[in-house]
Amino acid sequence: MKKPIPLAYASNGFTRYTLLRAITDIAAAGYEGIEILADAPHWYPKRPGREVSAIVRALEKAQLQVSNVNANCTFGYWKSPPPEPFFEPSLVSPRAALRRDRISLILHTLDFAHQVGARNISITSGKALPEMPPEKALTCLVESLKPIMARAEHLGIDVGIECEPLLLIEWAHELRALIDEVGSGRLGANLDLGHSIVLGEKPSQVLQMLRGRIWNCHLEDLPGRKHYHMIPGEGTVDFAAIVRAMQRTGYDRFATVELYTHTARPLEAARKSLAFLRQVF
Repeated sequence: MKKPIPLAYASNGFTRYTLLRAITDIAAAGYEGIEILADAPHWYPKRPGREVSAIVRALEKAQLQVSNVNANCTFGYWKSPPPEPFFEPSLVSPRAALRRDRISLILHTLDFAHQVGARNISITSGKALPEMPPEKALTCLVESLKPIMARAEHLGIDVGIECEPLLLIEWAHELRALIDEVGSGRLGANLDLGHSIVLGEKPSQVLQMLRGRIWNCHLEDLPGRKHYHMIPGEGTVDFAAIVRAMQRTGYDRFATVELYTHTARPLEAARKSLAFLRQVF
């Protein structure tokens, strides 16, 4: 019998609490792993190193593995961020200084991932803003990835780009082409299967297209094809079909529940999610 796919919970569902509290609660809910938010209010790049040792101790005490370090968004970069996830500064920002800042944040995140024993981090491409047409943005993305992948290869950490609706890299075939162009064995996907469904992609085809390059999978339920993260079992996603597709492609890394929409009662959301997913996994 094949070993079940391990389940993790993303700490961005616990942003009303400290990261240390999130570690304790996610372990108490029964998960094997945690995805650490590399952003405010949890671990933000460039903070003092003494915080890392406390995180490592907490992980060891809770017996949690790190499924992923999520460096997708940058709330901590801005003094007054808007009340929604956003991606600037990005690797394709129109201003070179902002691209350099984003690269620096990701390099610090790679170092952090190495310190806490994570196998991978996730990032996004960012949006092609009005001053940055897609063709030029793609060139900037490839150039921005060069120092990132060099550090990743040195540390032995995988980098997963998360396809996201409306971003430069939003479709699985675009990510597959980028992986092939960059040519690093450490570049792959942080695959959010809900995003694939929103875009009209078939999860089974996406899993096959990116086979062998998926470092972590995000799971959430959805109301149809609307991009709103729901507790698994409360929406329309066919999780049994997703599990079968994962098994067919030999996926054996973490499946991470991501519910940044349920921060009011995160422990309850985590427990409900696990109770449902254990039935289908």
